[in-house]
Amino acid sequence: MQNQSFQFMLGGTPYEVKAVPFKFNEGTRYTVSINGSGEYVFAYDSNVGQYVPIDDDSSTIPQVVETEIAGRLLALAG
Repeated sequence: MQNQSFQFMLGGTPYEVKAVPFKFNEGTRYTVSINGSGEYVFAYDSNVGQYVPIDDDSSTIPQVVETEIAGRLLALAG
């Protein structure tokens, strides 16, 4: 498992994401930093079929940004 970084633009705003994978039980989770922010933990949720943030403060991530990151993490895990 390697650290990953990726960039994207949404609504004219650039985002730089750093994702660090780690094993938790049987699965892989990611510690994610967005534009140098603090870290959020994304875990795979089989009910929705994608990665979702599981931190209490993850509500500060805009939904469109969360969705883009979830898709990128799913592609990495695939």
